[in-house]
Amino acid sequence: MGTPMHRASLAERVEALVGAGGPVPIVAAGDPVLRRPAEPYDGQLGPDLLARFVEALRVTMHAAPGVGLAAPQVGVGLRIAVIEDPATVPDEVRTARGRVPVPFRVLVNPVYEPVGGARAAFYEGCLSVPGWQAVVARPASVRLTGVDERGRPLDEVVTGWPARIVQHETDHLDGTLYVDRAEPRSLASNQAVAERWAQPTPGRAAAALGFDLP
Repeated sequence: MGTPMHRASLAERVEALVGAGGPVPIVAAGDPVLRRPAEPYDGQLGPDLLARFVEALRVTMHAAPGVGLAAPQVGVGLRIAVIEDPATVPDEVRTARGRVPVPFRVLVNPVYEPVGGARAAFYEGCLSVPGWQAVVARPASVRLTGVDERGRPLDEVVTGWPARIVQHETDHLDGTLYVDRAEPRSLASNQAVAERWAQPTPGRAAAALGFDLP
């Protein structure tokens, strides 16, 4: 638990961030806040400010657009993230990637652990690393624990693309970016992915660029 001065300073920063309403700036790779483990949330913002901060994360995620956003991505080092995915993708993509709709959710102090040994590899991007994507192999299923914004416990097994979103956003709270886990040879601009590697799976990219898939 932080000191009263620290808690007040953190609350003031968040108040200034959300005060204007609307989307807030997203921090880009290179900012130290993205590389520091976020501190556990234990009431630093108070219920009203927490609700406003969550709404700011939601609005910013939608505006970007993205399917998840972690507090460090807007410069706030707290273990809070939001996720939401309408999964408006073709059926072949939905089937290959296990991409199903995820309703808006708030993850507070989330932790994940792999369930089973299966891994899945797909192109992945990040709002804090704009313009680029790379293939990341991740556990296909994870157990998610933590609480929501109301303190209600979370303990569930998540699979498919929702599991990827959970892992990506929780990694942000540990100071980890997707590029740390990515296959370096797969790195491609958004334009290259759209023009060359937009297939449901990255098999063609792996063959052409020279990297292995699990």
